[in-house]
Amino acid sequence: MGEDISDLMGLVIEVTLKSLKQDKETLCVEQAAETLLCLSPAEVASLKEGINFFRNKSTGKDYIIYKDKSLLRACKNLCKHQGGLFIKDIEDLDGRSVKCTKHNWKLDVSTMKYINPPGSFCQDELVVEMDENNGLSLLELNPPNPWDFEPRSPEDLAFGEVQITYLTHACMDLKLGDKRMVFDPWLIGPAFARGWWLLHEPPSDWLKRLCQADLIYISHMHSDHLSYPTLKKLSERRPDIPIYVGNTERPVFWNLNQSGVRLTNINVVPFGIWQQVDKNLRFMILMDGVHPEMDTCIIVEYKGHKILNTVDCTRPNGGRLPAKVALMMSDFAGGASGFPMTFSGGKFTEEWKAQFIKTERKKLLHYKAQLVKDLQPRIYCPFAGYFVESHPSDKYIKETNIKNDPNELNNLIKKKSDVVTWTPRPGAVLDLGRVLKDPTDSKGIIEPPEGTKIYKDSWDFGPYLNILNAAVEDEIFLHSSWIKEYFTWAGFKDYNLVVRMIETDEDFNPLPGGYDYLVDFLDLSFPKERPSREHPYEEIRSRVDVIRHVVKNGLLWDDLYIGFQTRLQRDPDIYHHLFWNHFQIKLPLTPPNWRSFLMHFS
Repeated sequence: MGEDISDLMGLVIEVTLKSLKQDKETLCVEQAAETLLCLSPAEVASLKEGINFFRNKSTGKDYIIYKDKSLLRACKNLCKHQGGLFIKDIEDLDGRSVKCTKHNWKLDVSTMKYINPPGSFCQDELVVEMDENNGLSLLELNPPNPWDFEPRSPEDLAFGEVQITYLTHACMDLKLGDKRMVFDPWLIGPAFARGWWLLHEPPSDWLKRLCQADLIYISHMHSDHLSYPTLKKLSERRPDIPIYVGNTERPVFWNLNQSGVRLTNINVVPFGIWQQVDKNLRFMILMDGVHPEMDTCIIVEYKGHKILNTVDCTRPNGGRLPAKVALMMSDFAGGASGFPMTFSGGKFTEEWKAQFIKTERKKLLHYKAQLVKDLQPRIYCPFAGYFVESHPSDKYIKETNIKNDPNELNNLIKKKSDVVTWTPRPGAVLDLGRVLKDPTDSKGIIEPPEGTKIYKDSWDFGPYLNILNAAVEDEIFLHSSWIKEYFTWAGFKDYNLVVRMIETDEDFNPLPGGYDYLVDFLDLSFPKERPSREHPYEEIRSRVDVIRHVVKNGLLWDDLYIGFQTRLQRDPDIYHHLFWNHFQIKLPLTPPNWRSFLMHFS
């Protein structure tokens, strides 16, 4: 949906809103248009060729207008990646690109396409409308908010009628009248192969709670939300439990058959449509504006009271979200990426990493606080960031990958607004009816009993590492031709990039007897030496147990990258979006046919 709207904006940018309304077949035509910025005829006359920056002083919002003779294009000054501000790109000699102050992403404003990383996103355009006096307005066409369909007025809630219990990380147990709903159950085992482990100790009755749920929502396929170890335990008792996911391009349960989990009631629902549970309860799944192929968020409504859970979405629903909901939840911590902790060489010194992480975490805090201020929920809860790199081999990541403190975010929110905040602890219960009626009610939030174990101090590494280690001695790796077989299956080519893959030990030292090889993705060849042509180059060192587990099972490379199981160097220091996007999202849905491969050697 978001991509369609973006394409539409590119088509209509030179057409006035009046003429648009005459086209009955154009998407969003009959919808409301919001005026974001107005320029006087004198200001329009002073527009220079190329890039022009403007701020709406009354709203504090920033915009970019690009002029090329009689053509005007415009967009919000807001990077689509993580909401950074664009500034003039001093390296741009043609005067067409701007650079984001957050991660140095670059946007060609003349085409509204991002040029760094190449082949990634298109910027959402605004409509430029000229009036009869040659004044100018920037307009944003807003389709109806889907959550406003068949609106319901909030009804009084009895005490105890709606209760939200925090279990761990992104997992919430919602009591909604006589129904129970659970979000993103990750309660045991690691996420991202062996890189993430639970920070909080889940309540001892977590499995009973899952089994009693009437429905479970899983936001996306990342393993800190789609936890197969957790679902395996659940499916042994309730294989028919209703599970709901959004209709993403990459199916959430694409790996179900390999997982060994036997779930029989998975429901894939369209975006932006109410799903009725009973007369009082309904929910709606929405897509992410930056990663619509995989990320989703959810609105749950009970008796007219909305609960908004944006989960990990970078730009949930393209930035359009309901205001003044009863309860809002979102991620907050940062550190859910291999960048920059796993990078070395060039600028990636320890001092640079420390300063980058400090700055990024601070930016994230202020971004989340501003979002809460803008949306004005009655109650806000930071979650989906309670993980730790607890395996001894990941001590460096644990010490380097500093995450935001939820209390710090909540204190910042309190300075900006009067929103009630809740820092959850395992087993803590928020009684929505009580808090909405009286935020100072001491019974509105019931903390876990004194002596309850909050933080985990031990993790059962063994069973999960054994699964990974089993792949190391697999027969397929006795034959070096597995390399060609695997990357041919992966299907990424016709891209000028050479990657050196090195299998390593626990400390990322080259493994004696391990594989060390080059892949030239321009023609998908495997040369002995780097080609003589000019080419970007990346070196990827991967722990042997994880890389072989990923290869054997045809898994996405998130286990390697987000799981901190690699060390990377690149020359030049450029993010190759098409390459990483392919291996993190677009690999084939079925694993390599290793049985057929091995038949050649029998």
